[in-house]
Amino acid sequence: MPIPEPLTDRQIAERLASLPGWERDGNAITRTFAHTYHETVHLAMYVAAKAREVGHHPDIHITWQRIRFEITTHDAGHRLTAKDFELAAHIDSIAAGHGAEPV
Repeated sequence: MPIPEPLTDRQIAERLASLPGWERDGNAITRTFAHTYHETVHLAMYVAAKAREVGHHPDIHITWQRIRFEITTHDAGHRLTAKDFELAAHIDSIAAGHGAEPV
């Protein structure tokens, strides 16, 4: 499978504008949601299944009633690619379906 092409800063800004709530953090994009602890674990499992399906994966950080997703393309030298933004959109949809509240 070919390594995705990293996006330019301009392309990243344009894609972030279409995904409210996601923020750039260096060479990654992040978003945090709130829910009960057990529901965040459940949400993480659904996101992991989708990530496997699309051949990409986020770093998932679970703390007390919070879940934070951090996405970058490891194969592209930890740079942002179109795959990151596609996965972010899936995460938004899954989180909304589970009743997770954006922080």
